[in-house]
Amino acid sequence: MNPVVHFELPAKDTKRMADFYSKAFGWQPRFFGEEMGNYVTVSTVETGNDGRPSVAGAINGGLFPVGENESNRHPSLVIAVDEIREAIQTINKSGGKVIGEPVMIPGVGEYVSFTDTEGNTMSILKPVMEERK
Repeated sequence: MNPVVHFELPAKDTKRMADFYSKAFGWQPRFFGEEMGNYVTVSTVETGNDGRPSVAGAINGGLFPVGENESNRHPSLVIAVDEIREAIQTINKSGGKVIGEPVMIPGVGEYVSFTDTEGNTMSILKPVMEERK
C-alpha cells in the first residue's frame, strides 16, 4: 500500500492561517519565500533529525496560497509512491487524470497532483529522504 504522508490546506492568507493553527493546536509553521510559491510547512508533531514525524502514524502538512483554478481551492492529501512514473500510469489507467508534470522539490522528492474519478485533487510524492520498502 501507499501511505498518506502529508496534507495540504489552501489559504487566502497563509500567515493568518498559520497563526490560527499554531494558537489553536500548537502546530509549528515554517514559511518559505516566493521561490517556493510562498508555501508554509506545518509540523503537527515533533520530528526527528530527518524531518519526519516521530510519532507513528502522524503526518505533517503544508499551507499554500489559494490559486485561481479550481484544483487549488480544496484541502488535499499527499500519497507516497515508490516510482512516480509508474504511479502516473496507474492513475491514468484507473480513471484519474494527472495535472501537469512531476516537479522536484529540493530535499523532499518528486511531486505531482492528480484528480481522482470523483474530481478530488490529490498528490503523489516519491520521497528522496527515505527509501520505502
